[in-house]
Amino acid sequence: MKILQRKLLVLAALAVAAAPMFAKSPKNPPSLADKVMHELNMLPYYTVFDDVSFRVDGSTVTLFGDVTQPWLKTDAENAVKQVEGVTRVNNEINVLPLSPMDHQIRLAEYRAIYGYPALQRYGVGNYRPIRIIVNNGHVKLVGTVSSEMDKQLAYTRANSVPNVFSVENDLQVQK
Repeated sequence: MKILQRKLLVLAALAVAAAPMFAKSPKNPPSLADKVMHELNMLPYYTVFDDVSFRVDGSTVTLFGDVTQPWLKTDAENAVKQVEGVTRVNNEINVLPLSPMDHQIRLAEYRAIYGYPALQRYGVGNYRPIRIIVNNGHVKLVGTVSSEMDKQLAYTRANSVPNVFSVENDLQVQK
């Protein structure tokens, strides 16, 4: 009986000693930029063909980038206005022209990039890290890739699409 009691006491002491290791560490509360980023990523009609960025200056948030649908510009502004700590929103988002030719280029670019086996991993999940912005036949690639090779490959694939006037490669390599 005493051996069982000793074992229980040892186990209890170990549990008390180990408790801090398994307890949730206190997290820093999310910053204003984290909250804004979360709201923008939750926009329901935010697609691979849209790019919305922001800058935080105190409690003022400035939105910029390009979107394909006019209501997305308004939705982004309204979502950011609801973030606790934001007092003012400057909306400098550009609404891309509604062009059937640009729409065809967007779809062709999507297939050329995300349909290519070496780049398919970027198409997994809801968030697509390679954004394809098409404005009057000019393509801009923005986002993040994991290697210089993937950056160059995406650029090459984007350049292979017919009816494109130019391709600007603003992809960043993740460090």
